[in-house]
Amino acid sequence: MDETQALDALGALSQETRLRIVRLLVTAGPEGMAAGVIGEAMGATSSRLSFHLTHLEHAGLVQSRRDGRSIRYSAAYEALSGLIAFLMRDCCQGHPDVCTPAVAALSACACPTPEPAA
Repeated sequence: MDETQALDALGALSQETRLRIVRLLVTAGPEGMAAGVIGEAMGATSSRLSFHLTHLEHAGLVQSRRDGRSIRYSAAYEALSGLIAFLMRDCCQGHPDVCTPAVAALSACACPTPEPAA
């Protein structure tokens, strides 16, 4: 991720509803959620939700796909990871204790670990 992409992503996340949508989609996992379900969770009208989802999609933080008659949105995990990496890339400067809280927070993620191949 470069500085321009980071600025676009951070700009998109600087609005409360969009930040809440991204967090909701991160929680939903790779399958994502139908737009209507996101709208219900956010308490947003379809036009307002569409505005926010379009903004997030243009910033590269969410992706959409057609699923029958609805559109499903999911978090763009690679872009979100890239944003975190961009922000933390030079954090330590020879002092790993500076980054320890951030690394610990990410390590505490309740993400399932893949099963080893049999």
